[in-house]
Amino acid sequence: MSAIDARLTVPVHVAVGIVVNNDRQVLVSLRHPDSHQGGLWEFPGGKLKLGESVLQGLKREFAEELGIYLERCFPIKKILHHYSEKSVLLDVWQITEFRGQAIGLEGQSVEWRYLSDLQVKDFPPANSPILRLLKLPEAIAITPEIEEEEKVEQVILDLVTQQVKVIQFRQSHLDSESYLHWFELAQGVCSGTDVELMFSSHFAGLPLLKIPAGFHANSARLMEMHERPVPDELLFSASCHNQQELKQAEKLNVDFAYLSPVKPIEKYHGSNSIGWKGFETLVEQVSVPVYALGGMCVSDVSEARQHGGQGIAGISCFQS
Repeated sequence: MSAIDARLTVPVHVAVGIVVNNDRQVLVSLRHPDSHQGGLWEFPGGKLKLGESVLQGLKREFAEELGIYLERCFPIKKILHHYSEKSVLLDVWQITEFRGQAIGLEGQSVEWRYLSDLQVKDFPPANSPILRLLKLPEAIAITPEIEEEEKVEQVILDLVTQQVKVIQFRQSHLDSESYLHWFELAQGVCSGTDVELMFSSHFAGLPLLKIPAGFHANSARLMEMHERPVPDELLFSASCHNQQELKQAEKLNVDFAYLSPVKPIEKYHGSNSIGWKGFETLVEQVSVPVYALGGMCVSDVSEARQHGGQGIAGISCFQS
């Protein structure tokens, strides 16, 4: 193997930390002009040293480069990207607690940038999946069981009015033909908005939708799948209840997963809820953005994020 081939096949392992403050701003720093992808903004972190774990490397880089000391952080995504001159493996972690104030200790510019202001062109190409991840909302709505076709559009309109950005259209009581028809009615309401409506498949086969849509797999369907069912530009999510299902979701490169039940709910008779500690323990074991599900309120978003979650998902918490 030539030296060039080796550079392309053996990726540089890089720890990356995502810090989002209470104002929905994310910490970014400017790469030095003479570095690889110089002059572009990046999320703080750096190359791991020999024998160093990702967490050790992340803590070291933040202390050395920014004067920040990490106290709680969780893995959320692994990104393998091939540049023409080298390959990189980004190990992306969410940082929920730290000490110190961000300062560019190596002379680099450091900014807190609003998530809405992040532009793909300002970052290295390998960072594009991170930018997409950061655009995920803090709360996702799952539709309740709708009794009549005439109520479909009003249910979706109510959620759009609440400024929900991602809606999973879950109607497991319908046959495939009726579900497809109702889904297209719901798509009509979302048309012209920035709301992403996700197809929830509880039956075999992917439909031919008039408008492409994201795809959500229940846990049973998830465990039957062998590859990601939709292109990268569409959302793909899955329902999980344990480590095995979360690992399968990670393997299939989901954009996010639900983990439930976190709180006691009637469906699971309370005793089987995993609690926030159980949620955190499972989240730590996978590099996937995870939403807490089961007995959630919108006010639980901060709690979910403190325990390594992306946010919350629910049905009743969006019903008036």
